[in-house]
Amino acid sequence: MSKAKTRQKHSKKGRDRLKKSDRRQRILLELKLRPHVRISDLARSFDVSTETVRRDFDALAEDGLIARAHGGASAPVQGHYLSLDERNAARVAERERIGNAAAGLVREGETVMIDSGSTTAQLARSLAYRDIRCTVITNSIPVAVTLGGSAAEVIVCPGAYLAAEAAVVGYETLEFLGRFNVDRCMIGASGLSDDGPSEPIGDIAAVKRAMLGRSAERHLLLDAQKFNQKQLHKVCELSDLDTLIVDTVPPSQLAVALSVADVELLIAVPAPEQALA
Repeated sequence: MSKAKTRQKHSKKGRDRLKKSDRRQRILLELKLRPHVRISDLARSFDVSTETVRRDFDALAEDGLIARAHGGASAPVQGHYLSLDERNAARVAERERIGNAAAGLVREGETVMIDSGSTTAQLARSLAYRDIRCTVITNSIPVAVTLGGSAAEVIVCPGAYLAAEAAVVGYETLEFLGRFNVDRCMIGASGLSDDGPSEPIGDIAAVKRAMLGRSAERHLLLDAQKFNQKQLHKVCELSDLDTLIVDTVPPSQLAVALSVADVELLIAVPAPEQALA
């Protein structure tokens, strides 16, 4: 092949490559057609390196347009909110470990705010099992019911009932929370990125912010599936948290952001009998 033809071939190949903005639009289109896309597949399709696609994913994830996953990405869950029953059925062992570790921080006589969620429900079970004498303020009906027969004094917030969360939310809930000063709060989140924890529903995010604002010690309970997930409503800055209680070490970039924000990591390790199983 002559040099002229070779140059012509390379020039045509360069023109056929998608520009950065076009690639990213194509990624979003692919995610409308299927639930998950892989870096390697898109790199071949776009005729670019896997590192180029990875940078595209990072940029789209930073804007909250996609959710990063191992080796690829999926569409972020924003419009649909999984019910509490759906979340209770997932990653049970991990959430039990996180709940147990969080319960270990609560001391006799303390006041604690606990928000709604599948992981905080596990915390309530662990507190009830330990029969810790404390005062719990919660917007979660399952948390209140679980602790109702224990040594804890339970105060339930008023508000509008949100069936998917089995909890109350809204102005009355926020106003009620503003009346108290507590030793610590325990909240969950649907996503955690270096921008902070986030939720798909604004009313739920607002309750978490209210609890954080009334607490001396602020703890976030989160399982590893929520790492690098960014939902529609930001809850707070990372620096507004004191402790992140998780089942495994966060990815490196998120771990660095947590360290810079001076957030302590508490890794909930399996009990000895679980580790041997």
